[in-house]
Amino acid sequence: MDAERLKELLKRNREHTVAEDRYRKGMEYRRAGNSGLAMSAFSLGFWHNFGSTDMYENMRDMVFAAFDSGITVYDLANNYGPTAGAAECNFGNILKNDLRRYRDEMVITTKAGFPAWRGPYGDGGNKKYLIASLDRSLENLGVEYVDVYYHHRPDPKTPLEETCDAFRRIVESGKALYIGISNYGERAKEMIVLLQQNKVPVVLNQVQYSLFDRGAEADGTFELSRQSGVGVTVYSPLAQGLLTDKYLKGIPEDSRMQKSVSLKPSVLTEGALSKIAALNDLAASRGQTLAQMAISWVLRRQEVCSVILGASRREQIEDNLTVNTQFTEEELAKIDTISQS
Repeated sequence: MDAERLKELLKRNREHTVAEDRYRKGMEYRRAGNSGLAMSAFSLGFWHNFGSTDMYENMRDMVFAAFDSGITVYDLANNYGPTAGAAECNFGNILKNDLRRYRDEMVITTKAGFPAWRGPYGDGGNKKYLIASLDRSLENLGVEYVDVYYHHRPDPKTPLEETCDAFRRIVESGKALYIGISNYGERAKEMIVLLQQNKVPVVLNQVQYSLFDRGAEADGTFELSRQSGVGVTVYSPLAQGLLTDKYLKGIPEDSRMQKSVSLKPSVLTEGALSKIAALNDLAASRGQTLAQMAISWVLRRQEVCSVILGASRREQIEDNLTVNTQFTEEELAKIDTISQS
């Protein structure tokens, strides 16, 4: 980050005043399935760029940009960093120092399920881990409860009944208001039925879904949502940045592909670049950027109550909020032909 941008961030953060018109900027709010919980159509994700090696002033700037745009949902997890827990601590500090009075205007979500600390009790789906992890998350965030607590992935070593009972106890304790599941795939229906039978308020099923990743269509995620009344939240709607124009001229130095092991340069084959270019042209014909079209395509589904945005600077957040979920049959067919070829 150059000196001029750092200077701008320091000035902006020091002088920041919350936008009074944040709820008049066109943000859509969708219900989490059949529940009464309203979710902003966009969530701010903390998977990347909020860790111990990232610039705190830039984190604050992104959170301010999101909140001022009407984004109310903040998506975290116990292992987001690096190091594990760093994203929760950084957001907790921003909340404490800058936005404490606005806590009741936020839906704060966190997750547990991947390794978060050493030893046999630092991951999984057992009661000890899930309850201990939430206590750690609450301390990191500096809040008394989270709005939604997700199980980040199913644990083959723990019966679903035990995971379900852990969530029942957590909700009864008041430490989480609602429950969600994530990355459950074909086991999602089994878990949702179990939670509902035990009167646990499961409201969200978080999945990876994009033009390039249609797994949620194949495993029945959206049909399950309609049947169960559980809403869908989507992560990686831009396929970790592939569904933007940033890679059409090479790999930018500040891109996720340069900084993260989760997106490798080997995915940029000639075929992939050809698809990206064709989709970019189609987006331009709609008066959108490729990122805006890709997000609009996800949000066109009524089962989706929020799309999680990952960003490295405020401009990415602000640019991606412009959506047009109206697609012609010809456009949808062309998108399918390009992206699935």
